[in-house]
Amino acid sequence: MLDKSTKIYVAGHHGLVGSAIWNNLRQRGFTNLVGKSHKELDLLDSVAVRNFFDAEQPEAVVLAAAHVGGIMANLQYRADFIYQNLQIQQNVIGESYRHGVKKLLFLGSTCIYPREAPQPMKEESLLTSPLEYTNEPYAIAKIAGLKMCESFNLQYGTNYIAVMPTNLYGPNDNFHLENSHVLPAMIRKIHLAKCLNESDWEAVRKDLNLRPVEGVNGNNSQEEILDKLAKFGITPETVTLWGTGTPLREFLWSEEMADASVHVLLNVDFKDTYAPDSKEIRNCHINVGTGKEISIKEVAEKIMKEINFKGALQWDTTKPDGTLRKLTDVSKLHGLGWHHKIEIDEGIHRLYEWYLKGICINHQGA
Repeated sequence: MLDKSTKIYVAGHHGLVGSAIWNNLRQRGFTNLVGKSHKELDLLDSVAVRNFFDAEQPEAVVLAAAHVGGIMANLQYRADFIYQNLQIQQNVIGESYRHGVKKLLFLGSTCIYPREAPQPMKEESLLTSPLEYTNEPYAIAKIAGLKMCESFNLQYGTNYIAVMPTNLYGPNDNFHLENSHVLPAMIRKIHLAKCLNESDWEAVRKDLNLRPVEGVNGNNSQEEILDKLAKFGITPETVTLWGTGTPLREFLWSEEMADASVHVLLNVDFKDTYAPDSKEIRNCHINVGTGKEISIKEVAEKIMKEINFKGALQWDTTKPDGTLRKLTDVSKLHGLGWHHKIEIDEGIHRLYEWYLKGICINHQGA
């Protein structure tokens, strides 16, 4: 068991999940936390990672650092997704073993499952048929990570647990128009369209100063801003989103993912993740989600209502939809004692409030 004085290294503690895990641990009274920004520690550099472990000697590790992105990024930067994620995992898990780390939590993704996996997806679906093409390199890296944890446990008796979260959203999300995940991207697009619709140029400029789009910020001319936003399907009258809107997705609030992760870190051991009479020990990872799904179109409509955008939604059906369903079976997680509480309507409301607050705070500090 980990006690409140255990030294825990959270890799990726500035990210969406890592920051939420850091805060969750603090709220539970864990004060001996170590985190390094990318500038302070490049996890792709094996020598730097070894030196860090030599100096800090963490007793537990949360590996929440990863190279992530949405469907467009996954298609364009395939080499980056497989190489960088494999390298990060290799370095952190390898040094954790060499330094005698007693507990490690590895965060993956439900994109590890086959494109045609039976729904809802059980842990046993892993490696039963081909992956979704668009994110195959990322998925293979994450499969390698969970298999590394499993294999170290089986060969060396370590206690490394892998959790596979569904689609996450929440505070510190990435709202980049090209590389973000679907829900934050929709919130930002619809927010900007609403501002254009209401001719609220001050709000548009605040937003672009905080998060410039391909070099265009709040100091550019109205014409330049309109041209750039139109490229991403944002106009005063319409928001155009990728695909048909029909794919079903499951969304989990990131702070709940953090709570589930810390619950697993503190209460679940490797022996709890498989049946005691198993002849072959595999699929020891744990799905983390809500077990509920909603179409992309319905989510977009909920965001339209929350933001109060009076324009129209359009769908660019020439763009890919990605996997049509990705619902997780969370019965294993429930059996280990954790259930979600925050539903999608409350989550959208919270995330939009967080987004607006961030724009205001940064504008005041400018």
